[in-house]
Amino acid sequence: MKRYKNKAEAFVRLLGIMDDLREKCPWDRKQTMESLRPLTIEETYELAEAIQEKDYDEIKEELGDIMLHLVFYAKIAEEEGVFDIAEALHAVCEKLIHRHPHIYGDVIVSGEEEVKENWEKLKLKEGKRSILQGVPNSLPSMIKAYRLQDKTGQIGFEWDSVEDVWQKVQEELAELEEAVVSGQKDRMEDEMGDVFFALINYARFIKVDPDLALDRCNKKFKKRFEYIEVNASRALSEMNLEEMDALWNEAKSKE
Repeated sequence: MKRYKNKAEAFVRLLGIMDDLREKCPWDRKQTMESLRPLTIEETYELAEAIQEKDYDEIKEELGDIMLHLVFYAKIAEEEGVFDIAEALHAVCEKLIHRHPHIYGDVIVSGEEEVKENWEKLKLKEGKRSILQGVPNSLPSMIKAYRLQDKTGQIGFEWDSVEDVWQKVQEELAELEEAVVSGQKDRMEDEMGDVFFALINYARFIKVDPDLALDRCNKKFKKRFEYIEVNASRALSEMNLEEMDALWNEAKSKE
């Protein structure tokens, strides 16, 4: 346990500061789990952005901020007599031990996929009603779709090959075209959703994170359009598409 000494001291220090803040700071004393929730979401997105940028100084800072929030929630729960941080940590330790029988038991696994399958099976044995129960409704739609597909795939509800998945994408695109021709708004919305869902599944099959891929595209679009704005010879509203497209290609060539 010696190697954990400094880490444990840092954690205990944070717990002590949290106690001080709840006792002495008017703002911290006022906070509730509900008031902290949007701030925690914001911090999580800031961490996600730092990870995408591979900015390790920023990652370290955001991890600290999120850790503060976790300790904050536990402190509020302790004040309300529900649980404390030790109970939360021991609970996750016990869960990890139970769900890793290939480490803490005599189960033998062939690799990562079997570990994931066993994880979901153990969750159901623990009383979970559905393997999808752990996918929050509040997740962004693209991430939620990916997680739904990944979880059901772990128990065999899965296409046999990437070619099958791509064929499904083509089928959904054809159905979207038909819906557009029909002019029916609800039908178009349904079919557009099916196209997105199929494309996300295809991304999963080819080992591409669709959320990261779209974010990368967004950044690329933003950078190129800002180049057009900076280098335009006159107001964009006075330029035609051909002129703007020329600047777009110029920006693209400089990447």
